[in-house]
Amino acid sequence: MSRYSSEMDRREAIAAMLASAAGLGLLCQGAVEAQAPVVKPAAGAKAKAVIQIWLWGGSCHIDTFDPKPEAGRDYAGPLTSPIATKTDGLRISELMPLLAPLSDKYSVIRSMTHGVNSHETASYLVQTGRRSGDRLVYPCMGAVVSLLRGYDAGYRGMIPPYVVLTKPQGRFSESGFLGPKYKPFATGGDPAAKRFAVEGVISEQITDDRQKLRRDLLHGLDSLGAAMPGNDQFAKLDQTEKAAYDLILGDGAKLFDLNQEKDDLRERYGRTTFGQSCLMARRLVESGVPYVTVNYGGWDTHKQHFETMRRKLPELDKGLSTLITDLSDRGLLDSTIVWCGGEFGRTPKIGWEAPWNGGRSHWGSVFSALVAGGGFKGGHVVGSSDARGEQVKDRPVSPQDLIGTMYQLLGIDPDSPMPNPRGLDIKLMPAAEGGGRVTELI
Repeated sequence: MSRYSSEMDRREAIAAMLASAAGLGLLCQGAVEAQAPVVKPAAGAKAKAVIQIWLWGGSCHIDTFDPKPEAGRDYAGPLTSPIATKTDGLRISELMPLLAPLSDKYSVIRSMTHGVNSHETASYLVQTGRRSGDRLVYPCMGAVVSLLRGYDAGYRGMIPPYVVLTKPQGRFSESGFLGPKYKPFATGGDPAAKRFAVEGVISEQITDDRQKLRRDLLHGLDSLGAAMPGNDQFAKLDQTEKAAYDLILGDGAKLFDLNQEKDDLRERYGRTTFGQSCLMARRLVESGVPYVTVNYGGWDTHKQHFETMRRKLPELDKGLSTLITDLSDRGLLDSTIVWCGGEFGRTPKIGWEAPWNGGRSHWGSVFSALVAGGGFKGGHVVGSSDARGEQVKDRPVSPQDLIGTMYQLLGIDPDSPMPNPRGLDIKLMPAAEGGGRVTELI
């Protein structure tokens, strides 16, 4: 190997590391990737972005948006005083008083169903609209939006078009067969910390001045680049480095700096990881990012369920209610879908005996989801469960139905072809398994 090829390898490696650290690695080609057609939003598309509040682990429908106090202690537990809302027929948990007066801005689907009780396969189904087992790993909705509304379709934002706050969902490959180009940029860090240390963008241990000194040192060592001015390959690498440093020291760092928000607004969201993640999600869609997932774990409550609910439901109530209000106040709710739910519900009948001590297990037969904005009507309830919250009573809604409806609002035809590495004749969404797309909310 010549001295020059060795220097080139070193320079390429440095640039690649910078790009990856700043999230720009998402632009790199994977082993197998689909080439996205340039798809313009259909005429009349109402939504430009999606904020998904992913209740990882599966939240209990009975303890959130479909309370059943009349079913008795073995089903309702100690939560026997649901709150009436502005919406006829809609009561929600007594631990969510801030969401109750906002019900005209959101709707609740009480008849979500798929019958799957495993985290992995249920998460895959709810986020992709596909059942597992056909030898293809399909992309989730965020990756599809990244494909059809991201860089290939003219997106020019500094932040990647699909962002997860703060950890990847982790139960499946979000990008599926589309490849790593369409994986989400997971921020890492904690937005509730004094400084939100976004992975590859901000380090709590390194000041901006020190980052600038490091950049200057890197440029000082780049003797090969200086000796070959005008080289096209070097110019591309310099452009990649500049984009990385724009994230680290420029507008990207400012976007992730929640200290720019007013203290009273941050307090309204809640000074928790979840609350500040909701605030960060608003900032991201405000800057043009089309898909943001807030990965909010802790809902897999097999044991001591109600102790956990008394902690988590007020946190959810505070963050989600402020997000909806904040988006509305800024004129963003009309163009931003807010989708809140998990992979399934939880067993309606409570396990009081040891070792569960008042726990609930997995329940895919019926569960709830909240939707708001982006063309979804507020103040409605779709479907219902039976008296004990065990089965769908009327109007079943499948993950395919809901995702297909959201694609519609985004101006994406759910019946259009899905790019895939095998050239198979498949659609973005398969045939509905429930009662069809949720047209009564659009």
